[in-house]
Parts: sequence; structure tokens; C-alpha cells
Amino acid sequence: MRGRVLIVAGSDSGGGAGIQADIKAVTALDGFAMTALSALTVQNTLGVRDVMPVPAPFVAAQMHAVLDDLGADVIKTGMLDRAEVIDVIAAICADRPGLPLVLDPVMVAKGGAPLLQASALEALRGRLLPHATLLTPNIPEAESLLGETIVDVAAMERAAVALRALGARAVLLKGGHMAGDALTDVLATQHGVRTFTDQRIATRHTHGTGCTLASAIATGLAQGLALEAAVIRGRRYLRAAIAEAPGYGGGAGPINHAVTVEAQWRV
Repeated sequence: MRGRVLIVAGSDSGGGAGIQADIKAVTALDGFAMTALSALTVQNTLGVRDVMPVPAPFVAAQMHAVLDDLGADVIKTGMLDRAEVIDVIAAICADRPGLPLVLDPVMVAKGGAPLLQASALEALRGRLLPHATLLTPNIPEAESLLGETIVDVAAMERAAVALRALGARAVLLKGGHMAGDALTDVLATQHGVRTFTDQRIATRHTHGTGCTLASAIATGLAQGLALEAAVIRGRRYLRAAIAEAPGYGGGAGPINHAVTVEAQWRV
């Protein structure tokens, strides 16, 4: 086991997304997951029914407890629903400028429920995003951050560059919301723009894919992989987990985070 990842995110009672998906992904890739809960959600594959926020000072206390004792190689954030939570995380990142941050700007649940208060968007964009080693928005999240519409891959490339200009050192703009059989993600770094294209897997079992990919990449960075190598491994792991989804639930079902588990350990 190698690579310590401190995850700051909301809980998913259905186990497919949120901090549960983060822990599974980090563990499946042989990293060590630690957590600071930002919110509790009542949800399953059919949608989010309720959200209970965790007070910002308690979020900060969880982070400090982990960092002061266990330490971390990467911080990964997911659902941060309020400006005050974003502010305490930004302050902790400012105190540790050498600690990489993978920022997944979770704004809306798979079923459409909002997970980021409107008042928190500016805090995310202005105060936390500049600390990001990697920003991992999907297309709707990128559109919200930039205030513009993204209609094709060329627009994705322009948007990824524009998001870098807001302060993130690198941006992985995910193309899952784009129509078509091909799925393209765009990585923008100081070295330029690279696209990754795969055939879309036809399935409704995609709950937690964004959380999973960001955590998989964070694990790679924590283990010493270069950014592009971490992205490539993370995308490969995610595709395998989608392809072997267990088929649970009546809505957007979970993926198989344990796809890496060796066969002799399976029942």
C-alpha cells in the first residue's frame, strides 16, 4: 500500500458515489484513503432525497487531525456545498502550498439534484480553484465555472485552456455529457492540450464515475506518477469498473470499484 490521499467530500448512503466511491477507488489502486466528511446525503441510484451539512469548523478539524498525524501526499475534494466549507479548505491548502490538490467541482448529482449552493460557486472559482494541481469538471460544471456553452470537442479544448487561466495548474475536462458514441476527455497542462477518446460504454450504471476518476488520478499522483500517466491509468481503471458494473439499483447504478481485486479473493 502506497500513497496517502485525504478526501474531503460528501457521503453517499447508496455507496456508489461520494466519499464511499473515493475510498473504494483509492483502495482498489493500492493507496491509503483518509477522509473529512463535508456533508451527509440520503440517496440511492434513483436520486438524492436529503442533505445534512457538516459544520465547516468540523470539516477543518477532521482535516487537521489527519494531516497532523498521518500526513497526506494528495488532497482530493468532491462535494463542497457551502462557501464556508470551501474557505476552510482553501486556508488549509494555502498553509501547505506543496501539497497537491485534485479538485472535482461536484455541483449536481447524477439524478439532477443540486449539490453546490449558488453562493458557493464564486468561492470555489475564486478561492479554491487557484490551489488546484488538477481540476476535473464535467461539461456542465465547466459551463458553470466559465459562464459559457460547450458544444463540441473544439469548444472543450478552449474551455480547458480557459479554466487553466483561472488558476488551476492542469484541467481534465470530461466529455461524458457530450452526445455521440465516442467519448473524449481533454487534458490541458502547461505543455499544451491532449485529448483522450474511447468508445462510449452503453450502460446506465455510471453513478460515481466522476468521483472515481478524480480519486483514481489522485492516487496515482500520491504514488509518484506523473500527471499524464495518472490520468491514463485512472481512465483505464474507470472504464474497466464501468464494464464490470454489478447491475444494482433501479436508476443510475454503481460501478465495480473492486475490478482490480485478484480472482483468488473472489467468492
